[in-house]
Amino acid sequence: MKIVALIPARFGATRFPAKLMADLCGKPLIARTYLSTMATGVFDKVVVVTDHEEIAEVIRAEGGEVFLSQKEHESGSDRIAEAAEKIEADVIVNVQGDEPFQDKGSLHSLVAAFQDPKVEVASLMAILSEKEKIQNPNIVKVVVDKEYFSLYFSRSPIPYIRDSAAETRFFRHIGIYAYKKQMLMRFTSWEKSILEKTEMLEQLRLLENGVRIKMILTEHQAVAIDTPEDLVKAKLYYQNNFAG
Repeated sequence: MKIVALIPARFGATRFPAKLMADLCGKPLIARTYLSTMATGVFDKVVVVTDHEEIAEVIRAEGGEVFLSQKEHESGSDRIAEAAEKIEADVIVNVQGDEPFQDKGSLHSLVAAFQDPKVEVASLMAILSEKEKIQNPNIVKVVVDKEYFSLYFSRSPIPYIRDSAAETRFFRHIGIYAYKKQMLMRFTSWEKSILEKTEMLEQLRLLENGVRIKMILTEHQAVAIDTPEDLVKAKLYYQNNFAG
């Protein structure tokens, strides 16, 4: 089984313009993400999919492979689908370009899910216990069945706790997806679904079309950079964990 990681890397960003080119302890953020993904050793190939030559030059300077997208895309999934169409692979993993510290164990468990032939899409989740984060609409929650297939994703706190004595756990969705290549191509050909438009969560398009998403529990808390403040935290994380 050939496993390929595709890293969508759009130059523009509403909250943090050109963030993928921002310096993260001596290298651009996108370079850190690429090198971290390569270092896991999980993938047969890692490709950065970008709309901007400046990002492409950074990756080439690291000895990496680049696919320059020719179309305008609404999402990272659409961007990687353009590249996936031309790449030989069995499983495609969508690694977020603004998450520079990839975890080998989590990614290995993610791709191992495809040993089960029933799995067409897989993603990651972590236990969420802080009340403030459970209430935060920017943190996506997921509920799962007994086999850890997702039942629903929401920005709202799910499940709703009616009885305070009930035993329940909240899970935070970590937005790294793995797809069988054929499923990725089907998914990105479908129109946006009603629930997707309501919650602004593209994974709901899969659920509304009857596709089950296998969720893999991880203890790794991904560091995503959405704002300049996040970048400051990422620099501290790098200095505490990677600086010699």
